[in-house]
Amino acid sequence: METNPSHTTTSHYEHSSYYSPLPDHSSQPSPRRPLKGFAVIFASMIFLMSLVTLIIIQSPEPASLEKPEKDQPLSTKPTSFYNISTSSVVLPRGVAQGVSAKSNPSLSGHHGVSYNWTNAMFSWQRTAYHFQPQKNWMNDPDGPLYHMGWYHLFYQYNPDSAVWGNITWGHAVSRDLIHWLYLPFAMVPDQWYDINGVWTGSATILPDGKIVMLYTGDTVDAVQVQNLAYPANLSDPLLLDWVKYPDNPVLIPPIGIAIDEYRDPTTAWLGPDGKWRVTIGSKVNGAGVSLVYKTTNFTTYELLENYLHEVPGTGMWECVDFYPVAINGSTGLDTSVNGPGIKHLLKASLDDTKVDVYALGTYFVNNDTWVPDNPAEDVGLGLKYDYGRYYASKTFYDPKFERRVLWGWINETDTEYEDLAKGWASLQTIPRTVLFDNKTGTNILQWPVEEVESLRLNSTDFEGVVVKPGSVVELNIGTATQLDIFADFEIESLGLEETNEANGGCRGGAVDRSSLGPFGLLVIADETLSELTPIYFRPTNTSDGGLQTYFCADERRSSKANDVFNQVYGSQVPVLDDEKFSMRLLVDHSIVESFAQGGRTVITSRVYPTEAIYGAARLFLFNNATGVNVKATLKIWQLNSAFIHPFPLDQIDTVKPLQPF
Repeated sequence: METNPSHTTTSHYEHSSYYSPLPDHSSQPSPRRPLKGFAVIFASMIFLMSLVTLIIIQSPEPASLEKPEKDQPLSTKPTSFYNISTSSVVLPRGVAQGVSAKSNPSLSGHHGVSYNWTNAMFSWQRTAYHFQPQKNWMNDPDGPLYHMGWYHLFYQYNPDSAVWGNITWGHAVSRDLIHWLYLPFAMVPDQWYDINGVWTGSATILPDGKIVMLYTGDTVDAVQVQNLAYPANLSDPLLLDWVKYPDNPVLIPPIGIAIDEYRDPTTAWLGPDGKWRVTIGSKVNGAGVSLVYKTTNFTTYELLENYLHEVPGTGMWECVDFYPVAINGSTGLDTSVNGPGIKHLLKASLDDTKVDVYALGTYFVNNDTWVPDNPAEDVGLGLKYDYGRYYASKTFYDPKFERRVLWGWINETDTEYEDLAKGWASLQTIPRTVLFDNKTGTNILQWPVEEVESLRLNSTDFEGVVVKPGSVVELNIGTATQLDIFADFEIESLGLEETNEANGGCRGGAVDRSSLGPFGLLVIADETLSELTPIYFRPTNTSDGGLQTYFCADERRSSKANDVFNQVYGSQVPVLDDEKFSMRLLVDHSIVESFAQGGRTVITSRVYPTEAIYGAARLFLFNNATGVNVKATLKIWQLNSAFIHPFPLDQIDTVKPLQPF
């Protein structure tokens, strides 16, 4: 294994005490209003900072991050959040700032709305029970946690526009992970060490109940650093006010790590030596890596000699996550749990391909390294969390129900012009529980949190519906825009000569016929089937007489608009001998979250229908196989809206004064 470029302590500021009481002049809560602007920097300071930046970029040494004087004005890079380049080659938004692409590269060259979108179409695209802000841009979930009866979700947010930029921490709370209430911003970019963005972070809850929040800041000189924040008042259930540690940053890029490839600290876990570990994603010589630090106080850190793990050729690792799963258990585990009967899951968001990948393996606490169970399916080489539109996910341990809960970001595939026209962009998946699949022993199971069932209204059952080869059957359920669908399928061979099975997989889409498939559901479809999104199984005979099954989503006919990106998603899914083909679908206007075989394979679809909207949306069964009848059994619920809205702050008592951490 290649060793780390540095083995030394990389905290920039040393502290002898654990969270010294904060001085009055530097311990005010972070403001809860968007940053409006900054003073103009003197010409000499501009020259000096430019020179420092040039030195940092050219130097192999760690970036120098001397804290500005208290009366020194702040500056920002000249970045426009609204102007779209007129160049024929447009760099996806965010890349120049050193993060993953925040716009669709295949569409960023469009210079106007090319489809005649209406306000009714835009309005319908907003979901009814998935979390999204009232307006503007949102991306990664941050530091989710449970505190005093409330679930807290923080998220990357642009207060000024529906495109990425000016990244602030949005904040919302919920009693049940479904019905959310918007709160004022938790943190805004207002310090030299995060002036270009309060980026992704994670929460760690200490044994005494204190909360530590580590997050990446983009500095005044565009250096990615790790910063510390914590609640101003732990007795406040809403955690309205957050304090940034006065001597941030607590970590800077070590020797050999690029200043724009060092981000997204994980939740910390406690080792048997009483020290906490945190891992941070990066890249070295094209290999994705996860650096590991030890700390006892979250202000000073020791960089370990070994990487937690590295995988050559996988590129920059963002939003790394690392947590235990029980081999035989029905509950989740706290991040620090280790021992017999436990595997560890390592997940990375791959900057190069924009997918969330994971592997299961063994964590060796003696040297803080992790080894995959199957090297052929290492991180980035095998399994994905979700095979659809899904990125930058994060988990947290929920002590209330002893479960590991997974959040993921659903980004847009239309153009930035359309996002600006509708005034918002992106949303979060329904939170999912994560468990080890002890039937296969090779993967996890993801499943919507049970609280989503609180939205269920009336249901309709269909028993043994036979769908013949090449046919479509409408399911008369009324409105088909907000649904929870359970569907089981059985196939009955007609004894016909088998068609060519060579292609297999999902690539050919729902129209690629074979003797055994595809078959499944057509969701968000109009009456004439001019717009539809097939979610389906495609079994294929194997040479040994068994079946190899793929679970797929075909978005290519989901919209008549020619300025949205759509494709076929999917992967192989294990279907055991005693199992039927089963799927669960959560349909929410323009989002479909699809779970096959209890959550072994998951696909999130982001679609932009123009016809199959409001009362025109329909639901169908289809069977495009040539040699089998399909018998389907379904239970379908209509779902209510979650009615997400601002928290009525005027109805709660005044927040208590600031308390030292």
